[in-house]
Amino acid sequence: MKTNLHWLREFVDIPGDVQELAEMLTMAGLEVEGLEPLNLHFENIVVGLIKEVRPHPDADRLFVCDVDAGGRSVQVVCGAPNTEQGIKAPLALPGAVLADGTRVREGKIRGVLSAGILLAEDELGLTDDHTGIMVLDEDWEPGAELSSFLPENDWVIEVSITPNRPDCASVIGIAREIAAVTGNELRMPAIELNEEGPPVESLAEIALLDPKGCPRYVARVVQDVSLGPSPFWMRYRLHLAGIRSISNVVDVTNYVLLELGQPLHAFDYDRLRGHRIEVRKARAGERFTTLDGQTRELSNEVLLICDGERPVALAGIMGGLNSEIFEGTRHVLLESAFFDPTTIRRGAKYLGLSTEASYRFERGADIGGLVRAADRAAYLIQQVAGGKIAKGVLDQYPEKRQQPVIELRLSQVNKVLGTSLASSEVFRCLDSLNMKVEPVDEDTFRVVPPTYRVDVSREIDLIEEAARISGYQNIPVRAPLVRASEEKRYWELDLSERVRWIMTSIGYSEIITYSFISPNTIEHLGAKSGEPLVNFVRLLNPLTVEQSVMRTSLLPGLLLTAKQNLYYGEKEIKLFEWGKVFFSRGADELPDERYHAAALLAGPMTSKKWHTEERLADFYDIKG
Repeated sequence: MKTNLHWLREFVDIPGDVQELAEMLTMAGLEVEGLEPLNLHFENIVVGLIKEVRPHPDADRLFVCDVDAGGRSVQVVCGAPNTEQGIKAPLALPGAVLADGTRVREGKIRGVLSAGILLAEDELGLTDDHTGIMVLDEDWEPGAELSSFLPENDWVIEVSITPNRPDCASVIGIAREIAAVTGNELRMPAIELNEEGPPVESLAEIALLDPKGCPRYVARVVQDVSLGPSPFWMRYRLHLAGIRSISNVVDVTNYVLLELGQPLHAFDYDRLRGHRIEVRKARAGERFTTLDGQTRELSNEVLLICDGERPVALAGIMGGLNSEIFEGTRHVLLESAFFDPTTIRRGAKYLGLSTEASYRFERGADIGGLVRAADRAAYLIQQVAGGKIAKGVLDQYPEKRQQPVIELRLSQVNKVLGTSLASSEVFRCLDSLNMKVEPVDEDTFRVVPPTYRVDVSREIDLIEEAARISGYQNIPVRAPLVRASEEKRYWELDLSERVRWIMTSIGYSEIITYSFISPNTIEHLGAKSGEPLVNFVRLLNPLTVEQSVMRTSLLPGLLLTAKQNLYYGEKEIKLFEWGKVFFSRGADELPDERYHAAALLAGPMTSKKWHTEERLADFYDIKG
């Protein structure tokens, strides 16, 4: 997850410098993987107002501009296609240094004097956009230093998000953690809706045909939008996060994804047949063309968003070409939904397609934050693209989920952590994380976590939260109290240690392979129907066909590993594995688990010399 320091500071006050922030987040369980300084230099770069544009006398594609640089006129030769009278743009004067190190000098271009350069965003080091000169806000004063409007110093912060903390895959999620640790106030993003359109119920309808795959679906409609480029501040933040700007409406959905962590999708309302949304499973063999132009064959593992007649998106993964936002879009339907993590994970794996949206849905979105995300997106669209927001919100939520009520014992907190935390300190820690905390007695709290904390469901989870917020560094270090007892040895341990010692002492390397395999790999070994090797334990919900049964032999894993080593140029291969194999005892019985050892030898045993030929390994070498 990438964000920048200025964005975080919009939502929470951050004490100290960025290094202290990185240390604070890491100690709270959010490892900071990287800090990248953004040291932009805007010396001798000012706001310029283009007063007049005329063709270059000796070049068809160049213009000669008179630019107001704050009380003085500067003549500039420019070739940008969006050069127009009346717009404001960054003007680099002689002596300025561009992002690529180029120093601006006064000189003639095709015989006409140019005393500066009108700059594109990439020449300032802001984004990678070089389609034209950067258009500045109308209220910026000509001649003012650009540094007074744009941040010269910022930091890109990259945080490693563990699979159990999808709530931190957003700017507001990281800001929430900072607020909890520091005790500072969290400021939520602004939402000021001006609902001028007709009631949304008269514009669209939603049907959840697979409520297990999609327990909740929220939609808003914004009419009469004006599609165009996004404002600079939005494109800049998307660029720092590694997301390409597309258009103002699409950029808003990506912006809210980064800001709140909720994936959104924008449909062209007029291209939704029947102005209806249906959520259902795909039919086996059904085909669909996604936004990347690829036509994909689907299975019933894939969840679809459909209109009244056809699929329009792969739910939680990617939208479709037939409903995308394009230059002619006037009305927009915004989707803010919760999709079952397992369903999205299987669908994405089947399609071999991973996106920013699927990454978050696979880990668990905030089912309670869907309306806020839709409202925020509608508000931003109105700010950057105009339009009228329809009155109300469509919200299909057939079976409302109840948050778990967890009892937390203070005595258990201190027993597990080896601390002597006071009741008030534990209350403070949990309350700072927006958990509802109700004291029951002197030793017990009743706690309800917020909907975005999908990782908190047990008492031990709350104990972890108390440890994080109070500070791992504050837990005293002491030797564990271990009661001496007679050591018990098990034959499996003794045998495994002996096997490993013998095999490694004669030069073999141990490998550990998956216990899930494809049944075809056993057939390739020559096993016949009815033999023990094909007496598989089958998985009820395999991720793929390649991992649909439990192994009855260690050989498939050894052979696959040897194949990969040979592919990468390894010639002498000596591998072994010690592990369990599994045989079915019937549908209602636990499988028969047995320890097996297997070894594989491949490649030359002796190299070619003047008195001997190269000899490859054979049966007698591995037999010993």
